[in-house]
Amino acid sequence: MSTFSLCACGSRPTAHPQSPQQRDGVYRNVVPRTPMGFLKTVAIGWRVLTGKSDTTVPSTPIPVRPLTTAALLAAPDRSLYRLGHSTLLLKLDGEFWLTDPVFSERASPVQWAGPKRFHAPPIDIDDLPPIKGVILSHDHFDHLDRAAIARLAPKVEVFVTPLGVGDRLIGWGVDPARVRQLDWWDETSVGGIRLAAVPAQHFSGRTLLDEDRTLWASWVIMAGDLRLFFSGDTGYHADFKTIGDRYGPFDVTMLETGAYDRQWAEVHMQPEQTLQAHLDLRGHWLLPVHNGTFDLAMHAWNEPFERIQALARARDVKLATPVMGERVALEAPRTGRAWWVAPET
Repeated sequence: MSTFSLCACGSRPTAHPQSPQQRDGVYRNVVPRTPMGFLKTVAIGWRVLTGKSDTTVPSTPIPVRPLTTAALLAAPDRSLYRLGHSTLLLKLDGEFWLTDPVFSERASPVQWAGPKRFHAPPIDIDDLPPIKGVILSHDHFDHLDRAAIARLAPKVEVFVTPLGVGDRLIGWGVDPARVRQLDWWDETSVGGIRLAAVPAQHFSGRTLLDEDRTLWASWVIMAGDLRLFFSGDTGYHADFKTIGDRYGPFDVTMLETGAYDRQWAEVHMQPEQTLQAHLDLRGHWLLPVHNGTFDLAMHAWNEPFERIQALARARDVKLATPVMGERVALEAPRTGRAWWVAPET
């Protein structure tokens, strides 16, 4: 689940009443989400605070392959690097793209409390090359890091966001001319890259007072004949098949596989649903994300990898599980080793 702040601080998104997804000032899923309610919210919070085992955090450091500016500039086109959680660095048409950049130590409104990283990012923001675009899926703290946005802004050409999320960036000082906000099924092009915002089953908000005031989305990324899918956060939904029919097949699907629990199954997929979403999308390779960096649920930190690996093997699905910082060739991914089982040698 996402970390919320009790304060009402920060920018307030602008309403976008023209959106079919917005009604009475808030955004809604295609299939309405069951309200959590105060008592269930308190019960889940208490369970998270008191019921976790020590397996939700790695007992030893996880492997990370450091990256350098020179290595990135010299990398072949159509490369991907996991930097942690749902932060991906893509090299497409000679330009660099970031998804949901989170570089802070904690996915939290404060840096003295909240979910702490298992590992440092493979590269510091200052060492990143110029970024053509940042793609944001929604505004939760583990996907939208205000400190990272402030440091990235001088080197980013364009931020592409769902409706309302761009208003947050503008409120934080990002030049409005460099922000593009899309509704579901909208498309935009940046250089030679086409992007489409597509439906997701989730929610939004950074305080207890602004829930669902911004839209959430998954993204289709098209670079020539290369088709990529980035889920952001989502529960399983029927539009995966619609997206696959409209934009697929996909060379690689980057689908959330982590921070799941049956108590919030409407907004985060179980691994079985992740695999089904990949099949609905007509994906060739599945690259699970939203795992390996933060403790955001009750399951063991490495359980998402174990479960999706077993499911993929049973259905003969090609699975890519790179170490953080390891290059993935998007045109020809490889399976990789089970780095979460034993230290990398």
